[in-house]
Amino acid sequence: MMLKDLQIINKGDKKTIYRSGDDVIKVFDPSHPKSAVFNEAHIHAAAEDAGLPVPTLKSVECFEGGWGLVMSHSEGKTLAQIMEEDPKNYKKYLDQLIDIQLEVNKFSAPRLRNTIDKMAEKVNELKEEIDPSTRYELQQRLRGMRRHTKMCHGDLIPSNVIIQENGYKVIDWSHATQGNAGADAALTYLHFCLTNKDYAEYYLDSYCLKADLPKQYIQKWMPIIAAYKLGRVKPEDEKLLREWIAVAEYM
Repeated sequence: MMLKDLQIINKGDKKTIYRSGDDVIKVFDPSHPKSAVFNEAHIHAAAEDAGLPVPTLKSVECFEGGWGLVMSHSEGKTLAQIMEEDPKNYKKYLDQLIDIQLEVNKFSAPRLRNTIDKMAEKVNELKEEIDPSTRYELQQRLRGMRRHTKMCHGDLIPSNVIIQENGYKVIDWSHATQGNAGADAALTYLHFCLTNKDYAEYYLDSYCLKADLPKQYIQKWMPIIAAYKLGRVKPEDEKLLREWIAVAEYM
């Protein structure tokens, strides 16, 4: 199979997604670690085993030097595409996203890594980016969080939800963990803070109402989530992340 003969569905910095008949092939850059590709396959398989609405993972293969995942194609539009076509009704679509997120959080995947452990490791790695006192405050905050075993997607944003005629599919499970749904909501909230503040405020208000949670519960996660995302956003967005991280010293 020659990748150049396939239709490109989407292209990012380190991955390209192709359409091949009834399948999609997510091919990573050759520099992307082989272990990371197989880890994503493991996470996706765990989500599939748990009964979540995800594309079927068929194989992990090497394509012209880069490893890739072969999955079944999911017909439909992403929620991001739908929102772009009908921006006036963004609240309806954000509510739909929240309903899907709350459904995903009902599942359990005990073989996945716990959210708290993953966040703690990331904070420990930020020795050059964050001073020792702030790292200590973030770790203390993490230790105070309750350990849950809910399925957390880790990047549940409109572009990762495909709306179908009779349901939906959730894609891109590379960041999924088992843990606290509050962290999952905080990740989605931070995404909107960086992309659309109107969406962000409506998302937070609506999520907390639907989940019957105080806003402070999500906001308590924000310094940790901001640290976790440090180095993975555009340079112009780093200022906002550091403002959130600084809150850890005063709360």
